[in-house]
Amino acid sequence: MCGIAGMFSVKPMHPEDGYTLSRMLKTIEHRGPDGEGSYVDAGRGLAMGHTRLSIIDLNTGEQPIHNKDKSLSLTVNGEFYDFKKYRSHAMAEGDRFSCKSDSEIALTLYRKYGKAFVEHLRGEFAFALYDREKDEMLFVRDRFGIRPLFYYNSGETLVYGSEVKAILAHPDVPKRLSRKAALHQLMQTIKPGTSAFEDIVAVEPGHMMVVRKRNGKLETSTRKYWDMDFPEVDARDDMMSEEDHVEKVREKLIESVIFRLEADVPVGCYLSGGIDSCSILGLATGAMQSPVKAFTISFDDDKYDEAHIAKEMSDSMQADQEQINLKAEDLYGDNFIKTVWHAERTFYNTLGVAKYLMSKRVRECGYKTVVTGEGADELFGGYPAFKRDMFLYGLDNERPEERARLQGLLDESNKLFKGAILAENQLKHSAFEELCGFTPSWIQPWMATLELAKPLLSDEAQEEIGDYDPIEGIASKIDPKMLMNRHALDKAQYTWSKCQLEGQILNWGGDRVDMANSMESRPAFLDHHLAEVAMQVPANLRVKGNIEKWVLREAVKGVLPEVLYKREKFAFMAPPAHTSPDKQAKVNELIERFLNPDALRRSELLSPKRTAQFLEDYRKDKDPISLTRKDTLLNHLLCLQILSETFVENPVVSP
Repeated sequence: MCGIAGMFSVKPMHPEDGYTLSRMLKTIEHRGPDGEGSYVDAGRGLAMGHTRLSIIDLNTGEQPIHNKDKSLSLTVNGEFYDFKKYRSHAMAEGDRFSCKSDSEIALTLYRKYGKAFVEHLRGEFAFALYDREKDEMLFVRDRFGIRPLFYYNSGETLVYGSEVKAILAHPDVPKRLSRKAALHQLMQTIKPGTSAFEDIVAVEPGHMMVVRKRNGKLETSTRKYWDMDFPEVDARDDMMSEEDHVEKVREKLIESVIFRLEADVPVGCYLSGGIDSCSILGLATGAMQSPVKAFTISFDDDKYDEAHIAKEMSDSMQADQEQINLKAEDLYGDNFIKTVWHAERTFYNTLGVAKYLMSKRVRECGYKTVVTGEGADELFGGYPAFKRDMFLYGLDNERPEERARLQGLLDESNKLFKGAILAENQLKHSAFEELCGFTPSWIQPWMATLELAKPLLSDEAQEEIGDYDPIEGIASKIDPKMLMNRHALDKAQYTWSKCQLEGQILNWGGDRVDMANSMESRPAFLDHHLAEVAMQVPANLRVKGNIEKWVLREAVKGVLPEVLYKREKFAFMAPPAHTSPDKQAKVNELIERFLNPDALRRSELLSPKRTAQFLEDYRKDKDPISLTRKDTLLNHLLCLQILSETFVENPVVSP
């Protein structure tokens, strides 16, 4: 795991560009503190940089990596699994390698297959590859967007980096928060492929971007090489039995876990009280044949804390469990600010801060790598919003009374999260109605938040945005062909995954807060071979009656404690600020610093008057659903102001 940054220009590099590259790499040193490398070809306008976190090939894995005649140059952030097989094939065909790193297989495969080489890569990665003969750059991102990759293109120079802060370190890149993006940040759901910053965008998951020089300008083209392709309703294989589906899921999950235990350093596991991380721990224990180091978060509110279930799982596997107990003073203050700086986006819940503190503890325990459970809900229909859409639109042959019963059970078991991950009332939007035939339940709470958020923007920001509709903007980035003739549950999972998986779960819930402490997380469920098996599972085996992730439960039943096997999905969230006086006091300190009238005037993003009224209404509110929604918006407001201060007003290299 590493960080990459660099420049590609139609003009030759100047001597100071080397210093610029060094500054860019300095901002992402946390991604790779074990080494730094760079390659500059001034005449060709090329500068490639790399910061290294050594996990595989600890001694000779420096980057950039070149082939023998330096006609190809490569910098990689991430891991390629199954690399030993490709190395062996290449050796048998007469090829030779300069190091033992997994990264070098990208050069071998590119020489053999050309641009089709991406289809042979397995893992989580984002990389830049320069082809000297063609004088072009390739930028590739993994299928789910586990590893980040951003760029800014002036037309003559493209500046890229694993994190936006590396790009902002370039003197020619404007440092400004996008007003349209600010509205997305406040409502939680960003437009796929964007960042919070003006003109800085992302290479999208499952895409390759090619950059060439044409007539004094940079010409870019992109192609999608992979997507979550659920079978059309009438094309599903109905001949497979339930047992066949269970066995296929089990087989591919075990294979994925085993691959992600490959490292030249110790590998641990994240462990919550959910099925996903518990199944990873159980399978890893079998593969490693020795006690696994497990890391668990515990909150100071019993309603949100799952540590007791994690402890039961840990004991059953004889794991070496490390538990971090978090209180109000941990989740706010400097830790909140640092998490925002690393995430480069807003977050609705301090779970992101908790994950940041967890990765810090992992490093303190001497670990650089953990296997995690992200992605299981996306693949197997685990979120409450998916179940709601299944009950509303996916039970074609079910009696109305049974639909109502199932919806009642769902609402009762998730009332703690209404206002955040479930809307209390059904909402619709024409863009999603046209796209899906319904408005997915997952986006509805953020539509309700949008109604509160938009008036809080400053008059100038609102004028700049005009009549821009962020919900329409989100829908416009989703490929309608992937939704045609699909089951309602497929549509819910697909749209969530294109927006919230890459923009939230894998950002402030994954890579950015883990790599903040130089710690690599490996989400075993997000292996595309496993995903392709999961997409073949019929909807009624993903959500069976009131049981979400049924097929996964059955596949890993043997490693789960009975209480967990039978337990309904419980959203992993930190207790919101309104749930205790201690948290209210700590969040008030952030409010006083970042939401005071002077700070709001400096950022020019929010209206001081209307924001003050929102804060007054928040403090007076007693309704739990309304308070939960306002808590999410309060977090977004604070994060937005922190982004402005630390990246625009007074940019810092480290928070």
